[in-house]
Amino acid sequence: MKRDEQKLLAIFERLALDQQDKLIEFAEFLAVDDAGSDEPVAAEPRAMPRPAQETVTMAIRRLVTTYPMLDRRRLMAEASQFLAEHALHGRAAHEVIDELEIVFARHFEHHKGAG
Repeated sequence: MKRDEQKLLAIFERLALDQQDKLIEFAEFLAVDDAGSDEPVAAEPRAMPRPAQETVTMAIRRLVTTYPMLDRRRLMAEASQFLAEHALHGRAAHEVIDELEIVFARHFEHHKGAG
């Protein structure tokens, strides 16, 4: 096993179960590969209602699907920061999701203005 893998495993093992779950969600979010799709990118957001019970990771996936025209790499830093606030600092999911929706909408408005 590589040194980085050992370090990650050691950190993971020190976490409480709920924190382990959040770390796994975050890793899954980072690992999603949206490259290679032959589908045309929509010009307008797709209408996707916000579920009553939604995790931060599920919200990010929903917002990425809602705004497929946005460059996910540009959103990654902000989305990761909000996910960390929730996962590591215990910030309420609904607050983080509210802010993520604002961030995605702001990026979309900027995208429309640039296009």
